[in-house]
Amino acid sequence: MNSRSLLRSPVSRRLLRPVADLIDQRIDRRVEREVRSAVREASAHRLSNELLLGSPGRGLSRVVADGPLKRLHAEVAALADDRDAAVRNVATAYRLLVALESLGVGRVAGGTMNICGKLGTIPLLDPPNDEILEIGTLYGMFSTGLLRMMERDGRSPSLTIVDPFAGVQLQPGTDPRPDPTGSPVDEHAVRTNLALAGPAGTAARIRRGYSEDPETRAAVSDRAYGVIVVDGDHSAKGVRQDLQWAEEIAAPGAVVVLDDFGDPNWPGVKEALDEHLKDGTRFTYLGKAAHSAFLRAS
Repeated sequence: MNSRSLLRSPVSRRLLRPVADLIDQRIDRRVEREVRSAVREASAHRLSNELLLGSPGRGLSRVVADGPLKRLHAEVAALADDRDAAVRNVATAYRLLVALESLGVGRVAGGTMNICGKLGTIPLLDPPNDEILEIGTLYGMFSTGLLRMMERDGRSPSLTIVDPFAGVQLQPGTDPRPDPTGSPVDEHAVRTNLALAGPAGTAARIRRGYSEDPETRAAVSDRAYGVIVVDGDHSAKGVRQDLQWAEEIAAPGAVVVLDDFGDPNWPGVKEALDEHLKDGTRFTYLGKAAHSAFLRAS
C-alpha cells in the first residue's frame, strides 16, 4: 500500500482526525483574531472620518458618494467645456471646503456637491473682471472659498457682501432658529472667516442690510460686477428683485449664480428665474450644477 492510499484509509482518517480538528481550530482562531483586528481598525478609520466629514459640528455630512460626484463632474464639464479642468476644480473645491469648515466659524451653507459646483465652476467661466458681489452670505465662508479659488486661477478678486446679519439665518416662510453649528450669524464671524483668505478677505466690503433696500443698493452699486452670487431671500418675489438689481450692476459678460435653483425645498428660486427669463433680460441661461443656475450677462 502506498503512502497516499495509507492516508486515505478509514483507520488513518480516524487517527488523524484529532490532528486535523486541532489544525482547523488554530486556523479558525487565527482568522478570528485577524478579522477582529481588521474590524477594530476599520471602526477607528470610520470614527475618524465621521469626526472630520460627518454631520456633528455642522449639521450636514461632507462625505462624498460616487454617483453625485460623477454627475457634478459632468455638469461642470458641460458648463466649462473642459472635462479635465472640471474634475480638477471640483477636487480642489472639496479640499478647500473641508479645510475652511475645519478652521472657520460656522459652516458653508448648502450641500457638498452644491458648494463644490459653485466654487469649481465660477473661475472656469472666466468672469470679465474680478469684482464679486455676494447677496446673502451666512458666515462668509463660501465667499472666502471663492476668493481662494479665483486666486488659484491667477485672478485678483475684490469682494462685496450684502447681508442683514440678523443673528440667525433668515428665510421667508421658515421659523428663525439657531444654526446647527451653534455659532451666531453676525459680521464678526464673517470677518473672522474672510481673514482665512488673506489680504483679499480682510479687504472685503461688507454692507449690512437687505438687498431690496434702496440705501443698501446705492451703497454697493458703485461698480460693475464680474460675478454676482444670488443667495439671499429664496422667495419668488425676493429672487426676482435680486435678479432685476443684478441686471443693473452686472458687467458685460458677467457670471450670475443663482443658488438653490431646482431645489424642491425652495421652489420660488426656479419660479423667479423662469419668469425673469421670459422678460427682456441681459441674462442667458448657461446651465446648472447641483442646484445652482449659471447665467451670462450680455
